[in-house]
Amino acid sequence: MKVWIAHESGRDLLGDIPDGVRVEVCPDASTWPSDPASVEFWVPPFSAIDLLPKLTALRAVQLLSAGADAWVDRVPPGVVLCDARGVHDSPVAEWVVGAAVGVLRQFPHYARAQASGEWAAGAFPPTRELTGARVLIVGASSIGYAIERHLAPFGVTITRVARTARPDEEVHAVSDLPELLPHADVVVLVVPLTDQTRGLVDAAFLAAMPDGALLVNAARGPVVDTGALVAETSSGRLRAALDVTDPEPLPSDHPLWRLPNVFITPHIGGAVTGLLPRAYRLAGDQLRRYAAGEELINRVAEGY
Repeated sequence: MKVWIAHESGRDLLGDIPDGVRVEVCPDASTWPSDPASVEFWVPPFSAIDLLPKLTALRAVQLLSAGADAWVDRVPPGVVLCDARGVHDSPVAEWVVGAAVGVLRQFPHYARAQASGEWAAGAFPPTRELTGARVLIVGASSIGYAIERHLAPFGVTITRVARTARPDEEVHAVSDLPELLPHADVVVLVVPLTDQTRGLVDAAFLAAMPDGALLVNAARGPVVDTGALVAETSSGRLRAALDVTDPEPLPSDHPLWRLPNVFITPHIGGAVTGLLPRAYRLAGDQLRRYAAGEELINRVAEGY
């Protein structure tokens, strides 16, 4: 059985390789180590989706990303698609907490003052704080629960929302958002991009958030209606911390760049040094399951 992985370092990180398995490195869509038509198990690079039609023997795809939206409609029938659920939990949770603290405490303002050599003490009014805030997490996934654990020391009040209600876990349904949003100081988005979540955060959603509230998007850019977000943030009524945007990359002349109450990072929430060891540990476990004829975990169904 032939397996392609995306990184040379992944060879050692996979762990024990089953007998009869040959691992090759395919770092991008144009550099093939051998004939793609004989690859059965693939751990693809983040941007090599166009290779799919050439992998005619493919039976399983193990992604390195938590999001599978780019792959859902491209993977052919008979091929199992698995995401990297669990791999990105801690780094994305760290980004959410760091971005929320930074925006609420006006760190971007002071960074701009530092760049100009200005001692800006007293230049801004007292800030809001994350401590004691009411936080609404939209996406009761493994990342959502990791965010909740990271927020625990701040004494926040957490409200969870998912596709459907799970009363035993105190999870509300998306349909409850109109009643929940007016009571949230911080709204965190960690939903996958699906037909149901595209444009979920529209003008009505944002209008329901209270004045001064913070929207944190660690999901996918198209979950938010960018025009509606620009309208609410340019008025100064809401603030936003965005690791993802629509479009992405965000054009240099886009108005979001110039809004003082919007903080943007270039989709780096999960980009940490521990990513590949965690990701390939999962991939190695999945490869051993596959070789043994066992059921794979993290299977993607209906975009989730």
